[in-house]
Amino acid sequence: SPAQKLVFNRVNGKRPPLLLQQISAPEECYTLAHEENVRFVYEAWQQVEQQLDGSRSEESTCGPVQYVEKTPNPGLKNFVPIDLEEWWAQQFLAKIENCS
Repeated sequence: SPAQKLVFNRVNGKRPPLLLQQISAPEECYTLAHEENVRFVYEAWQQVEQQLDGSRSEESTCGPVQYVEKTPNPGLKNFVPIDLEEWWAQQFLAKIENCS
């Protein structure tokens, strides 16, 4: 036999208020200033990385210096840095799955 259908009767003959099927976060709006700041930081970081690579190969004393701890903190022995690209990918996929 076919599965029984659920039937919801209206209370007092009134329609229920429309409910959003999914409450989603407001879409992020990026201003021109925000994009400019992101571009600035990205380009500056690219320059630092290029200078670091150049100073490693040339052993020069000029340019950026990479900090390395001589005595690591024992409390951070099992520290694992987060992979931001993987985290963003998971967030993106979760958002897609919630929309389906």
